[in-house]
Amino acid sequence: MNSIKNTAEIIAKQGMLPLYFNTSETVSIEVLRALYKAGIRAVEYTNRGAEALVNFKKMVEVRNAEMPEMLLGIGTIKNESQAKDFHEAGADFFISPGFVPEVNAFLKDKNALYTPGCMTPTEIIAAENSGVTFIKLFPGNILGPEFMSSIKDVFPQLTFMVTGGVDTTHASIQSWFSAGVSAVGMGSKLITKKRMNEADYATIEIETKKVLEAIETLRKQ
Repeated sequence: MNSIKNTAEIIAKQGMLPLYFNTSETVSIEVLRALYKAGIRAVEYTNRGAEALVNFKKMVEVRNAEMPEMLLGIGTIKNESQAKDFHEAGADFFISPGFVPEVNAFLKDKNALYTPGCMTPTEIIAAENSGVTFIKLFPGNILGPEFMSSIKDVFPQLTFMVTGGVDTTHASIQSWFSAGVSAVGMGSKLITKKRMNEADYATIEIETKKVLEAIETLRKQ
């Protein structure tokens, strides 16, 4: 099991976190394989449907058999019961749309990374004071890179990722990294419904590689 620090470092080093959900077990697994082929080593599967837990358990099996170095996290965790279910299922890290203190307490005890979604300095302070070190700014399309620029000096000990509205374009990614985030969450703009519906895993792989290359280029500037 990766420690909290190691998991956070792997996501930050990758510079992006792909996230998705699909009701189909097959599609969920094939997207995971495409992301792995593209060079991804940490993925967020979102808990957004009745099938999520069953699909996730199968994904963990496939991961263990084919891609042991892949970290498989779960998103949209809103209560302790969900956190317990997915911890038992083998999730490596946990992400929420908001800060849930009881989820944080449960996961801290398990030495598992918990990344809550925060939208205000008050929420970020509450999370930081509870021991959280990795914050998800959400929703990014409402907050904008200027928000990150404005608050980063107030929270020098925290690592930030942004999710929501981040585009796959060089300009969009650059604006957030310049503002001070360490990673961008990439969901529906990358793993689109159309691509999943059409089983177009090749395009998901190609576009993911492009995003990883864009991040690498930005970091060298």
